[in-house]
Amino acid sequence: MIDIQNVSKAFKLSKQQRKELDTKDKEILAVDDVSFRCEPGRIFSLLGPNGAGKTTTLRMIATILKPTGGKIIVNGHDVMQQDHEVRKSIGFLTGSTGLYQRLTPNEVVQYFADLYGMDRAIFKRRRDELFSLLDMHDFAKKRIGQLSTGMKQKVSIVRTIIHDPAVVIFDEPTSGLDVITAENIIKLIKQCKDEGKTVIFSSHIMSEVDLLCDDLAIIHKGQLCYNDSMENFRKQMQSPTLTEEFIRIVNAQQVMA
Repeated sequence: MIDIQNVSKAFKLSKQQRKELDTKDKEILAVDDVSFRCEPGRIFSLLGPNGAGKTTTLRMIATILKPTGGKIIVNGHDVMQQDHEVRKSIGFLTGSTGLYQRLTPNEVVQYFADLYGMDRAIFKRRRDELFSLLDMHDFAKKRIGQLSTGMKQKVSIVRTIIHDPAVVIFDEPTSGLDVITAENIIKLIKQCKDEGKTVIFSSHIMSEVDLLCDDLAIIHKGQLCYNDSMENFRKQMQSPTLTEEFIRIVNAQQVMA
């Protein structure tokens, strides 16, 4: 479970940044009083234009950034007071792989399993299951530097969930990937849901949202402009497609601002 309660995040601006933004403000509010809840066994999608505050919100959930205000509870633990416990219970996949180029997929996944203190037999069983699911056995012993973008993303995914976390965060998980790799990742996200995990993901691809999403929130300029179930979103739609409805809601929020 993820419970976001009136969360805000402000970043200090340098003189150069204030000049570029043409503002005298010494900080910018990237996330402004945001609240939502992600339930186990459901897939929650966080949508928004570039710069809306999606990644900042996900990084606060993952304890990478500290909230300026509000509270975040992940799997029963406060991200500010129990950050170590939170990190043990989550898997966080970003668009930046940050993999060690000279290691193999086997070695990278083993390294992260050791960090989590996984039992060796449990690790091997789970590694083999995930490698089979993502079709990775053929390149498991090659160096990361020799792999394609899609292969590296698969390694990142296994590294992210090797410890079988209760909460999984996917930030643009299929961005820039080929169709087959993207389909494998979608299959994995569905499996996480079937296993009763709490899943939150951001995506610009509305077909993925339509296929996977149980609940969604739309964020724009740091503020929520929609937060409800996907079923209710469809019932309330005033536009013929999900993409057009998303644009309509964001534009309406911009007019109100």
